[in-house]
Amino acid sequence: MQTAFGKSEYVDRLARVRAAMGAADLDCLLITDPSNMCWLTGYDGWSFYVHQGVIVTHDADPLWWGRMQDVAGAHRTMWMAQDRAVGYAEHYIQTPLRHPMEDCARYLSGRCGVEMDNYYFSAKAHAVLVQGGVDSVDATGLVNWCRAVKSETEIAYMRKAARISEKVVDGMAERIAPDVPKNTVVAEAFREAIAGVGDDWGDYPAIVPLVPSGADAAAPHLTWDGRPFQRGEATTIEIAGCYRRYHAPLCRSVFLGTPPDEMKRAEDAIIAGLEAGLNAARAGNQARDVAAALNGALNRIGITREARCGYPIGLSYPPDWGERTMSFRAEDETVLEPNMTFHFMPGLWMDGWGLAITESIRITETGAAECLCDRPRGMIVKG
Repeated sequence: MQTAFGKSEYVDRLARVRAAMGAADLDCLLITDPSNMCWLTGYDGWSFYVHQGVIVTHDADPLWWGRMQDVAGAHRTMWMAQDRAVGYAEHYIQTPLRHPMEDCARYLSGRCGVEMDNYYFSAKAHAVLVQGGVDSVDATGLVNWCRAVKSETEIAYMRKAARISEKVVDGMAERIAPDVPKNTVVAEAFREAIAGVGDDWGDYPAIVPLVPSGADAAAPHLTWDGRPFQRGEATTIEIAGCYRRYHAPLCRSVFLGTPPDEMKRAEDAIIAGLEAGLNAARAGNQARDVAAALNGALNRIGITREARCGYPIGLSYPPDWGERTMSFRAEDETVLEPNMTFHFMPGLWMDGWGLAITESIRITETGAAECLCDRPRGMIVKG
């Protein structure tokens, strides 16, 4: 057994999930999101391309269910006894003749919650459960919300991830230069991310480096190609260091040459908005207060930003390092609590250019939010 936390922490998490199940009148819960599976059991493997799950009831330890050849990985990484991992036969794998949920259904009973809206639970999976007589109800987000407030150990892991984020952003900013192919900079970023910092090794992040340049930076989610960096363009770096699956995203923009006045005005507004938002990100305030603080600074220079500007982060697997619960946006009334963690992400995607200066933050017991990374806020300008 090689869990990332002590058994007592997993037992506490299980109690939180059972309390949420009770409030939702659930007899059992099928968890298929690998982030939620890992958080509750410790299971950590690249097996989420096939159907798998964790089944939670009120009267026994969680049951890991998955492909038979992955049972050994469950034994190596989960905190429960070995008999709490069961596998289905290989003839269920990727065939139109039968479906793994036919096997899963026999472990489910009573009113069963399922995560209907996540990346890993398909329409076919749900249909097969229903055909198998499972009384299923939507429990999307039930476990995600239980993860919102982090333990001290989780915070410590995210601080380690933040040191890796700093190293990666520093290295990318140093290597970005005119005529340097973009893929070579990204290759070194991967190396540094996995090498980690000191004895703190790097895990693979849930999202690959996003590094659009020039007009491409007007789109937030482009990756890389082999074209060289060019003078007169800004490149957005969006990465996350990752340690034991815990992430600390960080964005900075690198400009080669002299930034135009409109970008410098936007830079000043983002920095002011970040500072105002960090001050608003206090325990007892609402998530929408952070968005209002940021948008006030942007509105003063005529920028209207409609997208959310932050989301919760922590333990995650591809394709997303967010936790998919609350957001920093105008209508979100979620009350902030100490040790909630967010990517405060006021990126701008304008006509022909983009600019991103972001922080991974922790809500503190008193006062403004803590930034997990320690890097200057502003464009990195390289003449």
